[in-house]
Amino acid sequence: MTYQDNKTQRVVGKVKWFDPVKGFGFVISDEGGPDILLHANVLRNFGQSSVADAARIEIMVQRTDRGAQATEVVRIDPPEGSKELPLADFAEFDPEEIAAAPLLPARVKWFDKAKGFGFANVFGKSDDVFLHIEVLRRSGLSDLLPGEALAIRVISGKRGLMATEVSAWENAIA
Repeated sequence: MTYQDNKTQRVVGKVKWFDPVKGFGFVISDEGGPDILLHANVLRNFGQSSVADAARIEIMVQRTDRGAQATEVVRIDPPEGSKELPLADFAEFDPEEIAAAPLLPARVKWFDKAKGFGFANVFGKSDDVFLHIEVLRRSGLSDLLPGEALAIRVISGKRGLMATEVSAWENAIA
């Protein structure tokens, strides 16, 4: 029988790296100590399939005989400094106009990390919404899977409908 401390503690830190293909990654606590394992299933329970390297993260951690492991994701924030420079696609828009757009429930149609873009559809609408990888990074994500449910802030721009922000689907306005 293995020793497992059933107590969990809330930890705030930074994602060291996360590989959705391998199905895990590691978090570094702000208070130091050993790396904390972040399994893809724990991230999926939060409603995401990936998280960007250097993203700020708040997790519940359990210590086991195999080391510290995240048991729940509480919050993910984009990497520091990722929102400082505006994207060229959004330069013509008033930032207040972008921020005022509602977060809509959507599903990923496809996303190719190597190409740096993909498309989603807002629930109940057939129009494709362009998803740029930099928008994902600024939202604290690194990749998306086909069929993944999420919330997106959408504007009509040079490329047609474009996502300006990606979030967990629970944040969508119904």
